[in-house]
This record gives sequence, structure tokens and C-alpha cells, in this order.
Amino acid sequence: MNDVDRLFREYQQPLVRYLTRRLGDRDWAEEVAQETFLRAVKQETIVSERSWLFAVATNLVRDEARKDVRRRRRLELLREQARVDDVVDPEPLDAERAEETAMARRALDCLTERDREALLMREEGLDYTEIAAALELSLGSVGTTLARARRRLVEAYESLQRDGSGARGSHAAS
Repeated sequence: MNDVDRLFREYQQPLVRYLTRRLGDRDWAEEVAQETFLRAVKQETIVSERSWLFAVATNLVRDEARKDVRRRRRLELLREQARVDDVVDPEPLDAERAEETAMARRALDCLTERDREALLMREEGLDYTEIAAALELSLGSVGTTLARARRRLVEAYESLQRDGSGARGSHAAS
């Protein structure tokens, strides 16, 4: 890779944001992003930089989850802590906003891994082609995946609201 500095400057922040949302832990997200960029340095050519970076980062997260289940349990505790700290939105939150944010994150946790990743990648500005490449989907199925994910997210959120479980941390079935 000839222009690693440019690649880092252009994609580091969006990649860390995506990974923070995906993992719920900014420190871990930065570690995964760093490993992703190290792998990029070793690549001679990368055809679609953003898709490649998000795909590698997503695969690193998946690989790590498969290797160490105990660490995932420990990270759940860190996610709860991050929900209170609201890593994604640095503005101070009032109690109502903090509760809504926590409920939205729990609803996001109710989604399948692929649905959650597709939504977060789209939120980060990836286009359908990039999402398809990163998640190894056909281009035609990205729209369907995103529509289904949005519908399930709304259903999970509404279920949490209805059940009053938003404040208690229960998960809705999706």
C-alpha cells in the first residue's frame, strides 16, 4: 500500500465509529481498527478501500468472537457501562435521553449479526456496493437486508417500550 497515511486519515474515524457501535467498547474498536490498518499495509493492492477495510474489520471481530467466548461475556458488562457513558454521542444526556439510548442499543442487540452490521455500515455512509462486498452479499440483497433490519429494529424497540423492559435491560425476541 503506497499511501497508508492517506488511507488512515480518510478511514480511521468512520471505521472506529462503526466498530465502537458494533462492539460497544471504543478501546477494543481502536485495537481492531489498528489491526485492520496493519493488514492493509501488508496488502499490495486494495481495489475498494472502504469495503475492504470494513470487511476485514468485521471478519476480525467475528474471528475474535469465535476464539474467546469468555471475553464476549466480559464485554457485555463493558457494553452496559458504555451505554451509561454513551460513547457514540458525547453530549451529556439527561436521564430520559440516556434511557432511550440504552433501549435503542438493546433493540439493536436483538438483531441478527448480519442485520446489525448492515445497518451500522449504512449509518456510517457505506453504499450498497460497499456493504455487499464487506458482508459478502449479492448487491440485490442489500436493500432487502437493510429493509428487514430496519423493520426488526423498530419492532424490537417498540416491544421493549411496550413491555417496559427498556429500563430493566431485557431483550425482545426478533
